[in-house]
Amino acid sequence: MADLTLLAVFIPTFFFVSLTPGLCMTLALTMGMTIGVRKTFWMMWGELIGVGVVATAAVLGVAAIITQSPEVFVFLKYGGGAYLAYLGVQLWMSKGRMAMRIDSEIMPQPRRTELALQGFITAIANPKAWAFMIALLPPFIDLGHPVAPQLVMLVSLILLIEFTCLVIYATGGKSLKKLLQNSGNVRILNRTAGTLMVGVGGWLAFL
Repeated sequence: MADLTLLAVFIPTFFFVSLTPGLCMTLALTMGMTIGVRKTFWMMWGELIGVGVVATAAVLGVAAIITQSPEVFVFLKYGGGAYLAYLGVQLWMSKGRMAMRIDSEIMPQPRRTELALQGFITAIANPKAWAFMIALLPPFIDLGHPVAPQLVMLVSLILLIEFTCLVIYATGGKSLKKLLQNSGNVRILNRTAGTLMVGVGGWLAFL
């Protein structure tokens, strides 16, 4: 098992990095603004599965192969980025399933599978996430002991920390949503969220 001293370093380090604004945190903030924290949990589950895949692959060495073949990311990067940007444009125009209602207009609701897929793709298509996991995790694995229990413990800690940070950002988005709704600026809320979503899409595509 990993040394307690190493864990004392690992936990605050990963928490700081995870809490830093990034693709997934911005996505959580945006969805917290538009669809609320409860529905944003579906995006979080997909994102956490993706983070778990990336972390496990980094420890097992799969990431070393993937980083040698950048074309693996091309479809996910550009396809995922374009889709998120499309959702952002829809939000900016107060249309689509994630937009807040204006007056009594009825908006279709996003599907749970769509939200989970957005989170998953955003997590696994981020080359910076792979690079970070490759750099961070191996030093915390003691090859003199069974790798599996160490991997389970580290990935569990990563997912717990990541989930905590996602909730913090989504809750912040919910607070911003209430602030803008109380002042009657629903269209401004949609446009703010749309701009953020387009930014996430561009960020993902052009990392």
